[in-house]
Amino acid sequence: MARDDESATGLGHADMGHFVRNGGERCRECPLAECSGLHHHALEVREWIASFRKGEVHYDRGEQVFVQGTRPPYLFTVLSGVLMRTRLLEDGRRQIINFMFPGDFLGLQAAVDGEMGHSVEALTRVTLCAFARTQFFELVTQQPRLSFDLTWLAAHEEAALEEHIVSLGQRNARERMVALAVFLVQRGLDTGLAPEGVLQLTVTQGQIADMLGLSLVHTNRSLQALRRLGLVDWKLTSIRIPDLAEARRFARLDGSSQTLRPYI
Repeated sequence: MARDDESATGLGHADMGHFVRNGGERCRECPLAECSGLHHHALEVREWIASFRKGEVHYDRGEQVFVQGTRPPYLFTVLSGVLMRTRLLEDGRRQIINFMFPGDFLGLQAAVDGEMGHSVEALTRVTLCAFARTQFFELVTQQPRLSFDLTWLAAHEEAALEEHIVSLGQRNARERMVALAVFLVQRGLDTGLAPEGVLQLTVTQGQIADMLGLSLVHTNRSLQALRRLGLVDWKLTSIRIPDLAEARRFARLDGSSQTLRPYI
């Protein structure tokens, strides 16, 4: 059995009172069970996950979950809240790679036994379900279904990154912004974070610019234009899309998939 050391390098603030150990009853009452866009496991699978998990970690907005260049001892499932994955260049420039919602799995975006090539920061207060990284291969060998689910999640994250590359390379500023807004609001709808189609999430114009490769001036002008067109009402603390279908047409996005996302 692997060493359970929540104070190891790379866990961030979990060694300062954020790490909470608890038993399998938490899995039986998993908050992800309320998410309509997630595929829910049978009882026996939930019980296996309960025996595999180490506990929960809580982070406040702005805290680092993973730090680029470290080897964190844990992998995480997002139980609540929203995070962003970023890559920092040597000269201080930052690229926001993507955003993560409840049900997403953190830590497999790098080699299982290697250094993190990116950082992960909490955009809201978040709760994460912790799994020991050194026990990852037990999951693969003992639970083929969960192993397949991880492969599914990795494949769909790659598809989301492909869409982002298309935005950066082929869409204009307004189309990029609408595509990002659709992604965020749709994930919010699927995970219960966007009641009535409004995602309550603080995203600054600087963060939008870092995600979409735009200047702050261009970002501000594009946001105002989209608001006038009635496509996206993107404020500091909320994102509202009056007509998702029309927004998808404007950004030239494929139709929404109804496939339920698995989680661990």
